[in-house]
Amino acid sequence: MTNKSEKNYWNYVQELRKRKTEDIYERSILLTKSSSVKERIIGVNVLAQFGFPRLHKREIIHTFFELLKNETSIDVVSAILYAIGHNNEKLTKNQIDLLCSFSGHKSNDIKQGVVFALCTVEKEKAIDTLILLSNDKKTSIRDWATFGLGSQLEIDNEKIRNALWKRISDKDESVRFEAIAGLSQRKDHRIKSVLKKELENIDEYGSLILESIEELNDKDFIPYLEKQIEKNKATKIVNEDWLLDTLNKLKQTE
Repeated sequence: MTNKSEKNYWNYVQELRKRKTEDIYERSILLTKSSSVKERIIGVNVLAQFGFPRLHKREIIHTFFELLKNETSIDVVSAILYAIGHNNEKLTKNQIDLLCSFSGHKSNDIKQGVVFALCTVEKEKAIDTLILLSNDKKTSIRDWATFGLGSQLEIDNEKIRNALWKRISDKDESVRFEAIAGLSQRKDHRIKSVLKKELENIDEYGSLILESIEELNDKDFIPYLEKQIEKNKATKIVNEDWLLDTLNKLKQTE
């Protein structure tokens, strides 16, 4: 309650999660019903990943959704959404509907929590909500939503591809790279020209571009990589091992 260091706070939370006694579980449930915002958040954070292996998952996810129906604190709602994201394997239609209802909230923290809660949920309404949030004004929300659509979902359809293509020209590099990664993962060969352009201007943050080239696994990139390796010997902007590794992986599949 009084700790000032975020690092230490999470160390304490992790320790409580690992101890997994019935007393800690029951007291954490009680904390979620406290009149104190700080106590409610602590209760939620401990329960979010309680036990190694995890314990009481069904009861905990039920508790989270019951709390979500009446909670008014933005900070607590945000904590609950992130906690649900750690327990979202078997969400019901009603639970997904409730999560999606927060997508238009004025709080960026809550909208980002919605994205985290819905990542990997392969249901149409969840995917539609991620698509909606991939167009958000807030860069971090677009980034997470694009990552969720592109890399965290195995589903491949026209709707998802179109959403990813809209982010190809995003002003933020991270968002753009996540969209490229998602399209490469889906073997959308229309991304080749975009990847070639990004490869020409690759910098020390370009590992995701190289991973996307590997994912696409197109031999047309071999001469482009060889050219970039020669160029990089003078500029030394990129880790040469990354470039060589990608080149060798493409050559091995020839």
